[in-house]
Amino acid sequence: MTEADVLIAGAGPIGLTAAVELRRRGIRVRIVDPLLEPPQYAKAVGIQPRTLEVFESMGVVGPVLDAGLEMRGQLVYVNGSQVSRVDLTTPPDVPYRFHLLPQYATERILRERLSDLGTEIDRGTAVSAFEQDADGVTVTLTGQDGETTVRAGYLIGADGAHSVVRKGLGLSFEGGAFTEQYMLGDVVVDWSMPRGYAIRSMHQTADGTTDDQLVCIPLPGRGRYRMSMLVPDELAVAPTTGGDGVAHGFEGTRAPELSHIQAVVDRLAPEPATVSHLRWSSVFRISHRIVDSYGRGRVFVAGDAAHIHPPTGAQGMNTGVQDAHNLAWKLALAVTGVASDALLDSYDLERRPVGEEVVGRTVRDAREGIGAGSTDMDFIMRREAQLLISYADSPAVAGSTVPTAPAAPRAGERAPDATGLSRESVNHPVRLFGVLDGVDHSLILYADATAGTGDVAVLESLAGEISAKAHGHIDIHVIAAATAQVGSTDLPLLRDTDGRFADGYLPDGSTVFVIRPDGYIGYRGPIADTKAALAYLEGTFG
Repeated sequence: MTEADVLIAGAGPIGLTAAVELRRRGIRVRIVDPLLEPPQYAKAVGIQPRTLEVFESMGVVGPVLDAGLEMRGQLVYVNGSQVSRVDLTTPPDVPYRFHLLPQYATERILRERLSDLGTEIDRGTAVSAFEQDADGVTVTLTGQDGETTVRAGYLIGADGAHSVVRKGLGLSFEGGAFTEQYMLGDVVVDWSMPRGYAIRSMHQTADGTTDDQLVCIPLPGRGRYRMSMLVPDELAVAPTTGGDGVAHGFEGTRAPELSHIQAVVDRLAPEPATVSHLRWSSVFRISHRIVDSYGRGRVFVAGDAAHIHPPTGAQGMNTGVQDAHNLAWKLALAVTGVASDALLDSYDLERRPVGEEVVGRTVRDAREGIGAGSTDMDFIMRREAQLLISYADSPAVAGSTVPTAPAAPRAGERAPDATGLSRESVNHPVRLFGVLDGVDHSLILYADATAGTGDVAVLESLAGEISAKAHGHIDIHVIAAATAQVGSTDLPLLRDTDGRFADGYLPDGSTVFVIRPDGYIGYRGPIADTKAALAYLEGTFG
């Protein structure tokens, strides 16, 4: 008998995301972490628009927005003069903008959500070894009272850059390290820089080489920033690798003091300023590495256990959260016995290419600046916001036809939101994302303007077949064009009153859309092609 359906190593934002998503689906979860108290440093700060969509699905976007502030842009200075200003925006079809929240606050919100779902973190306990077989994973846990052995159906390693789970799987972690050492400090500064803007200030030599820099990321609180800069010689330390050759993260026994940070601010700040109220500080190093596989058998890795890279563009935690979001719904179906044999394999097939792209891009951006090589600001913003991720080559998505409109979102791409929907008994416009609960798959049957009462039976029959194929793990809605004559259906019906669903999805006539629990289009095709829709679901549900 297993003591948990899924055991999660690590209670940072990645492990907590996985735990919340599994508990939302009724899966028995145990989450362990070696730290007796949660850390109180702002390791990750930026939350991307796509991650806010994930957090909305998880039921935590309200507290996340309440606790943080908007990331409005970046001001760049070279040798004391402003050389650029970037204003961060998102297109009107995207519900959220860029956001700032210290990692400790993000973790607190996720912990509270997990607690509401009936699960607490087992602190002071770490995974030290494991063995897996065809039926489960035997895990050795080490805690204050010594070693214990537990049995779990699956194991997720969200245990960071020096992951015990990754090492236990024998995964390679190829890459390299930056030679520079940096220091971080969470401080208050008394200057007149505009609220919500990051400040990047550099000193460059005559040949354009940057030999000194200061990066200030705003935090909630009046005048509070997380500042990063090169380490002075007196704080430089030899790299610590935890015995695994990975020099990444916080290290060193001597933390930077206010005087160290003030010295850099005196040299590089755009205007005279004084720093105060040092909350925490550290020396840190940056590596860039990625595993050769995101999982083997019943054991998986996510977040920093799978990929590490420069913090440029705030991609790390956001990528890890989406790792966990992608994996959790698949694991839940596997635990309940309705997943196809190949579904769990799609985690590596979908997420490792994303990790490879993020590692490569952040290394380039750290050297050349975000957006180097492209002048298309809409593309840059959508890419940095993680809105352009595509699983089009995944076996876990399908489309029976290629959409007629080139701009139409295809199977494997993010499902866009749609506002301006209407439904009976509701006075105000309805958002599509407000209808989708993100626990199960969602079936959207779009009835175009030509649909009439004679098509209602077709819609209802198709809905019944698809629901049976998905073992009931699918929510069903009809979205009808404003003039479609399908009001007699017993299926939940929304009207595309403003035409924004059609504008965003560009259906080819009456169309079937299946949206996966992680917010990606799993399938699109004509309503008439029932066999193709059922074949797609066979690949997911078996």
